[in-house]
Amino acid sequence: MKGTRVLDVNRLAVLVRIAHHGSITAAATSLSITPAAVSQQLAKLEREVGCPLVDRHPRGVRLTAVGEALAAHAETIVGQVRAAEQHVQVLLGQQPTQLTVGTFASAGQTLVPPALARFRREYPDVALALRDLEPPDGYGLVTSRELDLLITHSYPGGTMPDAQGLRRFLLLTDPLRLALPADHPLADRQRIALKTLADYEWISGGPGIPNRVCLEHLAQQAKVNVHVAYETADYQVTLALVAAGLGVALVPSSLLDGLGDRRIAVRTLTGSPVARGIHLAHHRQPNPLALAMIGFLTRSGNR
Repeated sequence: MKGTRVLDVNRLAVLVRIAHHGSITAAATSLSITPAAVSQQLAKLEREVGCPLVDRHPRGVRLTAVGEALAAHAETIVGQVRAAEQHVQVLLGQQPTQLTVGTFASAGQTLVPPALARFRREYPDVALALRDLEPPDGYGLVTSRELDLLITHSYPGGTMPDAQGLRRFLLLTDPLRLALPADHPLADRQRIALKTLADYEWISGGPGIPNRVCLEHLAQQAKVNVHVAYETADYQVTLALVAAGLGVALVPSSLLDGLGDRRIAVRTLTGSPVARGIHLAHHRQPNPLALAMIGFLTRSGNR
């Protein structure tokens, strides 16, 4: 990159969208422009930087090492520009008119709907949007202010990403319970040791998925091996497989409240309580709409 040339903020914003969406086409859709226009802006930015920022492959693009480094800085830069725009609007008496929340699927089924409903009643004229994001995704979207709030989680045995200058706090703990077929040989026990389930087939996420990492962590602590026969990231699919008698699984309590399926027995693992944490991440200076939603989510979590 030559001398003191200043990179164009709009082109940096395009790079951020490419990084978040993983393809030129998806980035173009999110920006409401054509893929050709995105490619043109990217090409200009690459000329300014002096090297390629993405590698193209059949299913999209992958950022180069330079592209990743620049995108990380660009998220902060774009976020600060948007924060400045919002601040000026407030000084001019113009209040925020939209709020975007990111959440993972199971929180979207339980925690989020009542909070969104309360928000809608209090702020009927605000444009409200929800994005489905599975952890650890979403932090960069908050940094760049494409998201106002991010609901994310942590499981035992796993690690959380750096919050990168954001604020993150624990919203609630969600105990993990053992779900097994009602006719399972161990279903007559209220508390079941993990080691007694070593010979049974398990249902969990694929390798590296947080609930799978958690299961393997607990198995390692118990000094047993568990066989995951059925891999799914969807807890509703997990419960359907348990109900069909195909295996056992660890499932968050929030998804078992009011479960009326008599084909499923819900029990507790012996030993120390096991729970996932549900966290909320947001900007260090959230706008009034974000603060209101934080309050609604906190009340939903404390029901």
